Amino acid sequence: MLLTVEEYMALGATDRGFTELVEGRVVTSPGSGRAHNMAACRLAAQLERQLPLGLTFALGADVDLGLAAPGEPGFARRPDLLIFSRTAASGVGPIRAEEVTVTIELVTRGSRRTDYRVKHDEYADAGIPHYWIVDLGEQVSLTACRGYDDAAAVTGTFATDVPFPVKLDLDALLS
Repeated sequence: MLLTVEEYMALGATDRGFTELVEGRVVTSPGSGRAHNMAACRLAAQLERQLPLGLTFALGADVDLGLAAPGEPGFARRPDLLIFSRTAASGVGPIRAEEVTVTIELVTRGSRRTDYRVKHDEYADAGIPHYWIVDLGEQVSLTACRGYDDAAAVTGTFATDVPFPVKLDLDALLS
């Protein structure tokens, strides 16, 4: 049975790992591990101190990508980290793609193709203006994507003024 985003949200949380909705199908992902989770928290801490007043963040929140008409099999992703409108934080249900400023995925061994290709295209199709891919490989890197345009991967310190001024110490994510 293919699910709408509303039907998917009504399922609630699972006991292990997490799920996402892809073209109406529930896709289960195992937990990413302690190092991944700690890196996500460290990244959130760095971002929190630098976010403009109108923005906030969430770890592992559902996003309705809005890629299907109401009542049709839908798409809901759960990025590692989201930066979105503070006004959306008080809402009920999933965050809507149009409320998201930056979606961030931390690449793991089992998510490389999904994070670099599949989610890249879905987030662009959903109109999410910025997608940052943080690769926790041998040397931590961040690839900033805007729509379908990808900047070169950055190591060490990531600094940008778009969509807001931020400076991130990537090496600190794994320390």
